[in-house]
Amino acid sequence: MLNFTEVSLRRGGEQLFSGLDFTLHAGQKVGLVGANGAGKSSLFSLVLGDLACENGSVKLSNGVVLAHVAQETPPDPRPALEYVLDGDQELRSLQQALRAAEARGDAALGELHTRMASIDGYAAPARAARLLTGLGFAPGQETEPVASFSGGWRMRLNLARALMCRSDLLLLDEPTNHLDLDAVIWLEHWLLHYPGTLLLISHDRDFLDRVVEVIAHLEQGSLKLYTGNYSAFEQARAAQLVSQQAAFERQQREVAHMQAFVERFRYKASKARQAQSRLKALERLEMIASAHADSPFSFEFLAPRKLPRPLLTLDRVSAGYGTRRILDGVKLSIAPGDRLALLGANGAGKSTLIKLLAGVLPAMEGEVLPARDLAIGYFAQHQLEQLNAGESPLQHLQRAAPGVREQELRNFLGGFNFRGSMAERAVGSFSGGEKARLVLALLLHARPNLLLLDEPTNHLDLDMRHALTLAMQEFEGALVVVAHDRHLLRTTTDTFLLVNDGKVEPWTGDLDDYATWLSSDRRTSAASDAPMREAVRGNERERRQQAAQRREQLRPLREAVKKTEQSIAKLEALRAKLEATLADPALYEAAQREKLTSAMQDKARVDRELAAAEESWLVASTALEEAEAEAAAA
Repeated sequence: MLNFTEVSLRRGGEQLFSGLDFTLHAGQKVGLVGANGAGKSSLFSLVLGDLACENGSVKLSNGVVLAHVAQETPPDPRPALEYVLDGDQELRSLQQALRAAEARGDAALGELHTRMASIDGYAAPARAARLLTGLGFAPGQETEPVASFSGGWRMRLNLARALMCRSDLLLLDEPTNHLDLDAVIWLEHWLLHYPGTLLLISHDRDFLDRVVEVIAHLEQGSLKLYTGNYSAFEQARAAQLVSQQAAFERQQREVAHMQAFVERFRYKASKARQAQSRLKALERLEMIASAHADSPFSFEFLAPRKLPRPLLTLDRVSAGYGTRRILDGVKLSIAPGDRLALLGANGAGKSTLIKLLAGVLPAMEGEVLPARDLAIGYFAQHQLEQLNAGESPLQHLQRAAPGVREQELRNFLGGFNFRGSMAERAVGSFSGGEKARLVLALLLHARPNLLLLDEPTNHLDLDMRHALTLAMQEFEGALVVVAHDRHLLRTTTDTFLLVNDGKVEPWTGDLDDYATWLSSDRRTSAASDAPMREAVRGNERERRQQAAQRREQLRPLREAVKKTEQSIAKLEALRAKLEATLADPALYEAAQREKLTSAMQDKARVDRELAAAEESWLVASTALEEAEAEAAAA
């Protein structure tokens, strides 16, 4: 399907790669990995035809339909749903041809309707709506103009548009960067069922492990294929690196460093299910360490000056924006050594809670009680844009730590791979990953005792994520983390908090339980599992009565969904009959003009009624899903 033959590419005078020679076959799912700057995005540009190779050739099989995520989104005034539908170019072409044929009374109308039915084009709006829902858009947002969405949400629209294309080859470059954990899990399931060929750039280890079956590793200008997922690649890479003495010695130091963490954690785990999951993850750390033995990153948190206990307490706190409450009655106490991960659906309030803890969002009710010596380190994506574009990493650190020797600051920055002249370059020329590394460096050097991290791994490559994991494991203060990187959560946190329906409660399952809870049609399993949620109390008779009441409340909504489904089935049967009639060549003879006109009018009427019925079904089913979710949480 895709063939690279002796491909070489030079960018800005630098040889990115040379002699690349590999083939992707139909149906393969391939993860493209390598350090930042290795040439992964440039390889994508070669496939897309945006770049020309210096030598060799890049060839796609004839007729291959290629889809990728656009990096820019115009301020389109049209509804989001229409923008996503543009991803299916054949659908749009047929729709345009149908409109023109209907206006002319064209004899080819029957053939066009047949082609439309063959690509399931009449169900395309419902398919686009499901994509938007899976990527975290709330009901009703599909009708809002594209221009009204922020940059991160526009990237989700671009992703939905790429998934809408019925492609043979799908190129995805860091698709999880603008997603929360819920949307990452949904995308993971979608890609597992994608029938085409996938070429994926990602720095999310768990995502790669679950989605791909081949790893293409770009390193030092060459590419090597490894059969298996990312964990299998790490094992193979580790075996290669430990044969090199210098890498082996560094690996041994890191393994000893992590083993101390493993032993300390082993006896502190208090929740059986979560402890079992965590220990499995820790067993992999030695193998992972050796796979990153040649990493350019090596750093650690400076010890906090003081560790008061507790660091921060929330007492029946409510928070939100304007008059809208997001969190209500939150009680939480954070002490040194706490490792908290926040789980919850998009919009549930995870970032709101982080902002509340950071002090950038005031409480609407209740008390926020900080310790006198509380020192907060807060990482959020907007801080990347608050860096001074004209200053270098060294100047940023000198301003934050006046009086510290320059060489000491340079040594510290070197651990984040800001070495030599890189420490003196203006930040304005930095990539997103380099800016994220600098913000983290500034946070670590400030010696916080409470670290609040809101999606810290966006733009970070796998080596940097590994180094950050090591540093977080040894941090003496408290951590509160929101992340879509499940490996980071498993190996650095030991308590999960579920933010849901305005509440913040312990989640005593593991991340796999959380994924199951998210993907279930109804969340009654979470409500009926006392160890997980402790949401169902009372005796069995009371539970049966509550369930009966909920069923009665949901009955009108279920009936509405059933009624619209029956209407859709009848209309689809009628449409199929009309399409068969219109496909008869005899109908287009001059003597049959009246019958043709009548059939075309009937077909147009049925199309309108079917579109209205599908819209009614979408509204009714969305209302039912929301009501079921509310009932499950009650």
